[in-house]
Amino acid sequence: MYIILAMVAGIVLGFFLNKSFAGKTAAAQDSILEPFSILADIFLRLIKMIVAPLVFTTLVVGVAKQGNIKAVGRIGGKTMLWFIGGSFVSLFLGMVLVNFFQPGASMHLPIPASAPGSSTQTSLSIRDFIGHIFPTSLFEAMSRNEILQVVVFSLFFGVATAAMGEKGHIVIKGLDAVAHVILKMTGYIMNFAPVAVFGAMTAVIAKQGLGILSTYSKFIGEFYVGLLILLAILLFATYLFIRKKVVGLLRHIKEPALIAFSTNSSEAAFPKLMLELERFGCDEKIVSFVLPLGYSFNLAGSMMYMTFASLFIAQSYGINLAAGTQISMLLVLMLTSKGIAGVPRASLVVVAGTLATFKIPEAGLALLLGIDPLLDMGRASMNVIGNSVATAVVCKMEGGLKDVTV
Repeated sequence: MYIILAMVAGIVLGFFLNKSFAGKTAAAQDSILEPFSILADIFLRLIKMIVAPLVFTTLVVGVAKQGNIKAVGRIGGKTMLWFIGGSFVSLFLGMVLVNFFQPGASMHLPIPASAPGSSTQTSLSIRDFIGHIFPTSLFEAMSRNEILQVVVFSLFFGVATAAMGEKGHIVIKGLDAVAHVILKMTGYIMNFAPVAVFGAMTAVIAKQGLGILSTYSKFIGEFYVGLLILLAILLFATYLFIRKKVVGLLRHIKEPALIAFSTNSSEAAFPKLMLELERFGCDEKIVSFVLPLGYSFNLAGSMMYMTFASLFIAQSYGINLAAGTQISMLLVLMLTSKGIAGVPRASLVVVAGTLATFKIPEAGLALLLGIDPLLDMGRASMNVIGNSVATAVVCKMEGGLKDVTV
């Protein structure tokens, strides 16, 4: 509610400022708008502050806990195979749709002076990409927000921790606690979002006029069209495994999906979702294994949004990314999206890291702050549906899907 009020207030103030700018030089306009831009900058700096440690802690814990997957072997392999396939489909669909719709092409925003190299670094050579992968120092990678390098270190660290056995459990428990502390910090930082939204909306409307609002409505509509297409793909894939039972599955997960939609959090629906999947007929042991993993590794709605949002911001600044660079971005997001918990607006953290990796102005993230709650509702509910169908399919493949009509 505060974000919506701040967005409306920013639009109103921006409109009056835009009218008052008639006859004033660009320098005079910038000096008036600078305090409002600073509000958004503070929020963005706080977001960037937590990106690297959040990725490190959550990914190490997620990878290390896959020691359990080896114990269950066959079920774990099928689960991760579904997750990887679903992740690729979600990310690729977002990339295709944003290139087709071009929602940011009409923005024509100037590249911020604080983003050197953004206009020229539009593609990555193989040497550049390799350089972005392997870190020379974890602390250097964190200080520079080289997220992919942090991911690589986290993968090695997580695998090594899992191999340590009992000693590794201490590390996992400690990092899990640190991850929850950082997620708590994320919640605190998000409380500053209304102020950032007010500043960002005021600056954008004052500079561009009310016409830019049509771009926002277009972006929201096209994103939800993408979610519907993703839903159709997921349901068709599920139908291939469980056939007509997919109708019963939808009936059972309707309430958890609505909870996620209304609260902007797929985590809020977790307890109810687990109960409904068991009522649907899924084996309790498989549900308790697949569903928690899905909340870290299979956020379908969030992943589609990540490519959609990242490329929208690039389009807004007139940055044309080559097809190879977009594929590189997709592969980066395949890694960085893993281990991020399904908390409200966690996708913004991943998008911020991706923008930095590909030299896209991170200030563009402010463009999405005002409408992010509306987008997060759809993302959260799609995350719930994606994890539900994954659990049902794995249960079917393992013969753990019972005929229950409750």
